Amino acid sequence: VQLQASGGGLVQAGGSLRLSCVASGDSLDTYHIGWFRQAPGKEREGVACVRIGSADRTAYADSVKGRFTISVDDVTNTVHLQMSSLKPEDTAVYFCAAIKVRINIVPMSVYLDPSPYPSWGQGTLVTVSS
Repeated sequence: VQLQASGGGLVQAGGSLRLSCVASGDSLDTYHIGWFRQAPGKEREGVACVRIGSADRTAYADSVKGRFTISVDDVTNTVHLQMSSLKPEDTAVYFCAAIKVRINIVPMSVYLDPSPYPSWGQGTLVTVSS
């Protein structure tokens, strides 16, 4: 599967942005899609993830709960990350990634770890000014 991320930009603190991740090359029915971010000098961290076909199967990092929402557009094979109440500490390059999971037997929070994801899109920069 190939992933194309977009939607980053410069926004003031308190503002909103919506990131999009378009997937192609395979049916996404058995995939988990995750959003990750990496700030300068920091490790890549999980932000949110969703199991395609089960929109209620999501997980969020504690730092973004209540502010970010991950959603799926099945028609366009796009996973969105709606980000609201943005803070300067949300500044980072954001990546989407995909992993094929035929049977999900672990909590979704496990998929906030970037390690197992084999397929990555290019990053999109989000800058939040104070």
